[in-house]
Amino acid sequence: MTGVRQYLAQGRPLVFDGAMGTCFAARPGRGRCGCEQANLDCPDEISAIHRAYLNAGCQAIKTNTFSLSSQMAQGENPEELLRAACRLARDAAEPYGAYVFGDLGPVPQAYPDPGELYCRQAGLFLEEGITCFLAETLSSAGGIEALARFLRERCPEAFLIVSFAVDAGGVTSQGYRGEELLRTAAETAGVDAAGFNCVSGPHHLLAYVKSLRPEGVRLSVMPNAGYPVVAGRHTFFQGRPAYFGEKMAEMVQAGASIVGGCCGTTPEHIAALTARLSGAPPQVSAVSAAGDAPVSAALSAPSNPFWDRLERGQRVIAVELDPPVNDDVRFFMAGVRALRDAGAHAVTIADCPIGRPRADSSLLACKIRRELGVEPLPHLTCRDRNLNATRALLLGLSMEGVHNVLLVTGDPIPAGDRDMVKSVYNFNSRKLARYVSGLDRETLSTPFRIFGALNLNALNFDRQLALAREKEECGVSGFLTQPVHSRQALENLKLARRELKGKILGGIFPIVSHRNACFLNNEVSGMHVCEEITALYLNKDREEAEALAVAISARIAREIAPYTDGFYLMTPFRRVELVVRLMETLRHLDSSLPGQP
Repeated sequence: MTGVRQYLAQGRPLVFDGAMGTCFAARPGRGRCGCEQANLDCPDEISAIHRAYLNAGCQAIKTNTFSLSSQMAQGENPEELLRAACRLARDAAEPYGAYVFGDLGPVPQAYPDPGELYCRQAGLFLEEGITCFLAETLSSAGGIEALARFLRERCPEAFLIVSFAVDAGGVTSQGYRGEELLRTAAETAGVDAAGFNCVSGPHHLLAYVKSLRPEGVRLSVMPNAGYPVVAGRHTFFQGRPAYFGEKMAEMVQAGASIVGGCCGTTPEHIAALTARLSGAPPQVSAVSAAGDAPVSAALSAPSNPFWDRLERGQRVIAVELDPPVNDDVRFFMAGVRALRDAGAHAVTIADCPIGRPRADSSLLACKIRRELGVEPLPHLTCRDRNLNATRALLLGLSMEGVHNVLLVTGDPIPAGDRDMVKSVYNFNSRKLARYVSGLDRETLSTPFRIFGALNLNALNFDRQLALAREKEECGVSGFLTQPVHSRQALENLKLARRELKGKILGGIFPIVSHRNACFLNNEVSGMHVCEEITALYLNKDREEAEALAVAISARIAREIAPYTDGFYLMTPFRRVELVVRLMETLRHLDSSLPGQP
């Protein structure tokens, strides 16, 4: 058989095998050894599975090495398993003239240098005479550039496919958009083909591929047979071979030049695929035809008054008001109205702060925008919703004209409630930001402006800055900081202004008593009130303390103004009238402050 590049140049799709792991797990005696360990302990079973796929008509098979990346990342040395896998695959493929691809599974996310690990495996494959490679089920492009460079230097004729695992919405488990990863891989020298596998069934991957209009890339698509069903202690995929073959034939017509299967795809699925392709014409070009741009790109984004003001360089004031703990919304709405009339440019609404249930921040955001004309900035945590619920909520917000969100990981559920209330953390705030910014181009007519939190009081502020830079890379446009109540927090703010690109709203929390200051210092994460400020509140009654709160907050505002694009005021104990007094004072700040209208 000719080389892979020459084969593909003929315009015929290259058909891969299916899933060794699930196929092996379904065989009798599967409990005797793990799938990759079977290369040594049960080699006849692995060889039989290879031959079954080859008899089904595939032209390429993968070595049984998917999990070795994880094993190596954990400090194990599975070299013997890898070499055995190469021998078994080569021996099975030789009579059929089929290609053998070294299978590189995903490196665990916490591993510091995935490229080094991929290159180490690739070197072993090359020693065994394997020159074709499939890096599959990836959730990011980490390490791929290093792998491609290594193969170019060691084996210029090597053929490398890179495949990402995306859900039905085209997003990986790390929050990257498939379209973005596909483009990155296609632009990497030494990557010969790129595409998607696993997680999604053929219907959803077909719809996603059709939405992409991939340009100038050899497209590889290997979906699951369907979606898993759990019966007793067994997990199986109920997607039927005929359906799989039909959808995969459509995948070829949609531009895929390399096709196969992932979890649940048996030799019967591959046989159905090859049967459907046997009389099919060559696939359409992977370069998109001329035509209209996708609808989402063609729509012009409506105005976002809060963000537009920031973009014009005008100072903003956003005020946080906690949602009610019951269904009586009268005080909350009256408070929002007072803040609006006092000149607030946005009202921010916490999402169940400190893990305690309150009225939903997003529903309240829609309500105040619709009824009071106030620009809301709802907080969205990663704690209480899985990915599907988050996506649905974002769509609803966008429909209601809410286009600014603050994304935070979220406080943990209080220990006493954990027997009944479980946290849901699909993402952290950085991954969620990447996901939301991905929706902008794929799903939404109007992009969200994403804000993140910045803790100026962190003991290791360098780490906070590093996280903030990661957030910016993930699509965060601005930051709301924790309150500045110390000289160190001010210095950290100055550093953030130098290091970060996004807009910064400096946090101001009017302290209302000595007891309040002590509580913030000892029981609220991310807060720090210096001793000098705390001491000023000793023996002050309520009226005196509130006057002091306004004076201190105004002084802090003056000090942080040169390093911020606006102020983020937090309302203590529902004292809206106190914040209104503070806003009156802020309006009379020196007119030379940057960003004043």
